[in-house]
Amino acid sequence: MYQILKFQSGVVKDLTSYAAGKAGPFWIDSDLVRFRNGYPTKIGGWQKNEIFALDAADAVTSTEQAIIGTARNIMLWRSFSDEEDRIAIGTHNHLFMLENDHLYDITPLRKETSNLSNPLAVTDGSTTITVTDSSHGAIVGDWVKIKSGAATGGVTADTINAYYGYQIQTVVNANSYTITSPTAGTSDATGGGTTIDIEYLIGNAAGLGIQTASPALGWGTGEWDGGTWNTPRATSDSDVNLENSQWSLNLWGEDLIATVRNSAIYYFDVSDSATRAALVSAETDASGVPTVNRISTISFPDRHSIAGGCTSLAGTFDPMLVRWATQEDFTKWTPTSENTAGDQRLQIGTKIVSFASSKEETLISTDEAMYGMSFVGPPFTFSFRLLGVNCGASGKNSIISVNGNVYWMGKDTFFVYDGTVREIPCPVKFYIFGRMQQDYIDKCFAGHNKEFNEITWWYPSTANSDDENPEPDSYASYNYFEDTWSVGSMTRTCWSDSFGAVKNPVAIDDGGYLYNHETGTSANGGSMTATIESSYIELDPAGNRNFLIDKVVPDATMETNSNLYLTVNAKKYPNADAVVKGPFTITSTTQKTSLRAKGRQINFKLQSTGTQDSWVLGDFRINATEDSLR
Repeated sequence: MYQILKFQSGVVKDLTSYAAGKAGPFWIDSDLVRFRNGYPTKIGGWQKNEIFALDAADAVTSTEQAIIGTARNIMLWRSFSDEEDRIAIGTHNHLFMLENDHLYDITPLRKETSNLSNPLAVTDGSTTITVTDSSHGAIVGDWVKIKSGAATGGVTADTINAYYGYQIQTVVNANSYTITSPTAGTSDATGGGTTIDIEYLIGNAAGLGIQTASPALGWGTGEWDGGTWNTPRATSDSDVNLENSQWSLNLWGEDLIATVRNSAIYYFDVSDSATRAALVSAETDASGVPTVNRISTISFPDRHSIAGGCTSLAGTFDPMLVRWATQEDFTKWTPTSENTAGDQRLQIGTKIVSFASSKEETLISTDEAMYGMSFVGPPFTFSFRLLGVNCGASGKNSIISVNGNVYWMGKDTFFVYDGTVREIPCPVKFYIFGRMQQDYIDKCFAGHNKEFNEITWWYPSTANSDDENPEPDSYASYNYFEDTWSVGSMTRTCWSDSFGAVKNPVAIDDGGYLYNHETGTSANGGSMTATIESSYIELDPAGNRNFLIDKVVPDATMETNSNLYLTVNAKKYPNADAVVKGPFTITSTTQKTSLRAKGRQINFKLQSTGTQDSWVLGDFRINATEDSLR
């Protein structure tokens, strides 16, 4: 007798497979699959967006360039002066602008040195170049760009003057350091020219350069007398973490306001891509600009530049302090009787974590609570109210605003603010937080895909094999329209939804490559392994009878070139080993699949592994007849 197998929409992983079958039945696992109108479908593919480098003369080239550093933040916008679409990308050590597929380095400068005379030393057969610059102030890991250098020791001028510069490898002393050339010298030589200019990008001293939060092991961390005197503290002994480097990216009109976490606020004039972002505090008539800031944002529609977790007007850093500049001027932060600048200290929590915009207010998350900040006008400018406690965001980028509502990942669950803070029911919650590397939860981030009503959170899982710098390799997607969840694996470090002429969502992986998503059916031309697996279904509701399943009738919309592989698992008892049948190939013309599987419970696993697969599942049927228990 034929039976319809109808599963409820979404993935449930926080029940046993047998319990999920009794409660649903539900789907219990997925990868690269979403739910649409209640049914599973393979997600769209992705294709690498080629990014082209600039040469030593700052001219565009046809050479592909990976993004330098691990990208943590990305923002798309269109400037109204030239109607160009641009992408700002903040990595752990750089700030870039992508314009017409060309990557411009707009990282602010710490220092510039002009007209150095022959500061370069090259050794025959070595790629190490020693640079001499008195009181350079650089540390290992900082980036430096050499300009106007001449060929030295067989290393060409174009190599020396590379647009993206070099990372400092060693600091010899206060007056010299080394960099590594892509080509080795062919002779011992000192030179470079008599008018060399050197640009030092902001680095560790300005909050950049930390890819992964690391334990603080210096003097004053941890409990007193917790280790042996005069010996290095073990990593496992520290409960104080140094945060990874991140950017807050916001728009002021068509220009960019960029803030380094735990450092300064910068401004970039989009009208000149050849320039770099510069300190807001260096702008003409700037006053009172906080020198250290955890995050920043721009309120809408009242247009106040806001900093969270920042230095006070007196210069004292307070991780719970909110400050704002006067309305319509991001440079003036000193309150006067004639402006709207001001500040407010929040009470619940130890630090401000993130900002997000809702319909009528700016949400401020501390590590323990959520606040609402609303523009009320003079004399107070803003009002503040506590929206909820024990609901702080897990990280700066784990919160996102969608259609006026705000969604975020907490420390052990998910929340939404739609006028009230409430927990989002999540049947994969224990699975996600159980396999998350909690030490790196600050790397988690949220992305929106408006075409499919999805919010996706990426997180570094215990399956990640990188012990030193694990990046987000797994995801959980929430369809807020259908109230369903799916899970899977995909390595990405930041995401942005489609905008303007950018018709598809874009994301960046841990190798610095930008991908256009929801395009095609492949993983950048390679295979996509999309999987959906059901719970075990008891064919007899009482569980007393054994059945023989001899036919499966598929119901799927598939492209001509698509293949699905069906595996049927049968059990007599929930903890028994499954009898595995398959995989069987299903195509667009498959009418039925014949097999012989016996058991009280069965489940189905469907998988596609090709580059051209596209499919949507419907309601499968099976032919099952009662069988003996022997």
